[in-house]
Parts: sequence; C-alpha cells; structure tokens
Amino acid sequence: MAGQTLPEFDNLRVSVAGARADIVLARPEKLNPLDWTTVRSLKAASGALEAMDDVRVVVIRGSGKAFSAGGDLQGYLDLYAAPERFAVFLEDFRELLCGIERSRKVYVAAVDGVCVAGGLELLLACDLAVAAAQARIGDGHLNFGQLPGAGGSQRLPRAIGAMRARELIFTGRLVDADEALRLGLVVAVAPEGGLDEAVDALVASMLAHGARGLAGAKRLVNEGLAMPLDEALRFEIGLVHAYATGDPDAMEGLAAFGDKRPPRLSDTLAPPCGGKGG
Repeated sequence: MAGQTLPEFDNLRVSVAGARADIVLARPEKLNPLDWTTVRSLKAASGALEAMDDVRVVVIRGSGKAFSAGGDLQGYLDLYAAPERFAVFLEDFRELLCGIERSRKVYVAAVDGVCVAGGLELLLACDLAVAAAQARIGDGHLNFGQLPGAGGSQRLPRAIGAMRARELIFTGRLVDADEALRLGLVVAVAPEGGLDEAVDALVASMLAHGARGLAGAKRLVNEGLAMPLDEALRFEIGLVHAYATGDPDAMEGLAAFGDKRPPRLSDTLAPPCGGKGG
C-alpha cells in the first residue's frame, strides 16, 4: 500500500518511499504556522499514512528557515472572536497530536531553525526528534501574552521534568540545539548541513527491525506512560505475552539468535501486536 497515490494536502508536501513517509510543512514565508487549515491537513495526512501498512516511520520537517513558529496571527485573531470555532480548533489540534502518539508508525521531528509554541507542541507529540545545530526551540507563548493550548503545558513537564518545563514556559526562553539535547527534547544534534544525513541514519536504524516489533515497542512506552506504574507493568506483561506467543517474529528472532544469523522479520504492520487496547 505504500506505493498508492496520496491526495494533495493544503500547506503540506507528503511523500512515501518504501517504509518511510515524509511530511513537509510548506509555508516557509510564514515560518510554517500551524493554523487550522494546516492542522486539519496534518490530521488527514497522518490518517492516510496510518492506513498504509508498509509505512513504518514518518518524518515531519519544516521548509525554509523554520520547523514551525507556531500559530498564525490572523487566524488566531479570527478564532478568538469566535469562541465556539476556537474550541473546535483546539479539539482538532488535540486529536492530531494524540493520533500521532497512538499511531502504529514512529514519528520523527527533523527540526531546523525555529521551533516554538505550536511547533514545540508538535515536536513533543513525535516519538523522537533530531535538531540541526542552528535550531532554536522553546514554548514562547508568554512572550506574546498567550498560553499553550495544544498540550505544551502537559507534555513538556513529562518530557523534561516539571522544574525545567516551568522555566521554559514561564520565561519564554528558547534553547539552542545543544541545550535541547541536554534537556532531552531531542536525541541528536546534526552539524550545519547534516540534518538530512542524521535523520536518514536514525530512520535506517529503526527500519532494520521488524515492523510489528517496532510498533509494539512504541505502544509499550507511549501507552504505559499514561498509566500508573503498577497498571503499566501489567500492560507490558499482557502485550509482551501476546506478541511472544502469537507473532511469528518473536519465535523467528529467537531461532535466528540460536542459528547465529540475521532474523527474517516482518516488513509490514498488519496484524497489530496484541495486548490491552488491541
């Protein structure tokens, strides 16, 4: 299914090559704002990619000089004057980011330039992020009298700890790529001009593994984080038991280990791993 034709999406460029998909935010003249049209396009694009069992990793990046500088000024002025419409926008944004977290695909944010406000909230919903050396990342809402409304106040403390998150939110300070790495906002910093190569290497290291095992590992981490520890440990047992006893990749991996050869693992996501939540 990865070879099927994708529709066009407003403000995005979406492409699929084998097991990898790329989503590019395509309004560089506005620093790739996450306005309502773009949020809806991202929802539609991620939904279309979710149906492609061959696609295992999705890379999100911005075009031009920014990953995303956040919201669109005129769009927010219009939404603030229409409270009911603003509530629907916020729900669409929430559904987009929660959908990324629940996706069977691994999402990677490739961050070059500015990543602020809604851009940071999109990064936080991704599973991994790589930053270019010149990246600048932060919340920034209070710099213009705003509050984070797409999960930033909740995901950021969970990602880097409450004290660090408060400091970034309360001051509006942007951090450089090296500090983002130390904080745990990104997993690697690429030298100037080397972001593509760093992302390609990360994607290749994940695609070397079986599709259903990779998706199961994401479920273990992401769903477990939303549970109390005791419940999460039981969830882990349930999912691992279902995978080990019902998915041929688990037995193939053990056989390959015993035979001292590379395992021949799945390259599609269907059927999903078992366990709580389907």
